[in-house]
Amino acid sequence: MTTTSEVTATGVDERSLRSLRRWNLALTALHLGQAVAVVVLATDFAITITQTLPTGPPGSAPASPESLVDLPIGATIAVFLLMASLDHLLTATVARRTYERDLRGGINRFRWVEYSFSATIMVVLIALYSGIVDISALIGIVGANVAMILFGWLQESANPPGSPTRTMKPFWFGCVAGAAPWIAIAANLVAAEEVPGFVIGIFVSLFVFFNSFALNQWLQYRGIGPWRSYAFGEKAYLVLSLVAKSALAWQIFAGSLAS
Repeated sequence: MTTTSEVTATGVDERSLRSLRRWNLALTALHLGQAVAVVVLATDFAITITQTLPTGPPGSAPASPESLVDLPIGATIAVFLLMASLDHLLTATVARRTYERDLRGGINRFRWVEYSFSATIMVVLIALYSGIVDISALIGIVGANVAMILFGWLQESANPPGSPTRTMKPFWFGCVAGAAPWIAIAANLVAAEEVPGFVIGIFVSLFVFFNSFALNQWLQYRGIGPWRSYAFGEKAYLVLSLVAKSALAWQIFAGSLAS
C-alpha cells in the first residue's frame, strides 16, 4: 500500500528538477549582479528610524521622536538581493538533494525561510518610504509579514501529495496577517499631504506582486491549468521573486538612490 509520504508531487520528475536547477543557477547570478550594481551605483542615502516614548501615564502627550539609527537604503536593498542569491545557490548546489526531496513532497522550506527575511525587508522599505519610521510600528509590520510567510509554509506542510483531505485554512490565515502591513502603509499614504509619484508606484507595483505570490499558491492548491504541476508553481515563484525584488530595487534606485 502506498503511503502519503511516498507520493510525489505532480510534475516533479527528473526533467523538471534539472530545469529548476538551471533556473536557480541563473537566478543566483541575476540577483547577485543586481546586488553588486546597487552597492556600486547607490549614494549614501539613508532613512532615520525613530522611537517615541511615553512621558507619563496613559493619555499623556508623547515625547518628540528620538533618532535610533540611520538605515542605509542602498545596502539594505543589496541585502535582500543577496539573500535571494544565496537561497538559489544553495538549492542548486550543496542543498540540492534536500531541495529536490522537498519538492517531491510538495514543499520548499528554503523558499519560506528566505522569504521570511527578504520579503520582510522589502515590506519594511516600503513602509519607510510611506513615512512609517517608528520602531514600534516597524516591529509590528515585521511580525505580521513573517507570520504571513510562515502560514504559507504551513499550507504546504498541511497538504502533502496524496493526502485524502485538503485544507486552505493556513492560506487564508496568512492572507489576514499579510494584509495588516499593507493597510498601515496605505493609510499613511492616503493621510499624507504630498507623496512622490515613485513612492505610489512602489506601493502599487509591489502590492500587485505580493498578491501574485498568494494567487500562485491558491492556483496550485486549486489545481487550475498548468498549476496542477507543483514544478510549474515552483517556477512561477522563482519568476515572481526575481521580478518583485528587481522592481523594488530599481524603483527605489531611480527615485532616491541615483541623485
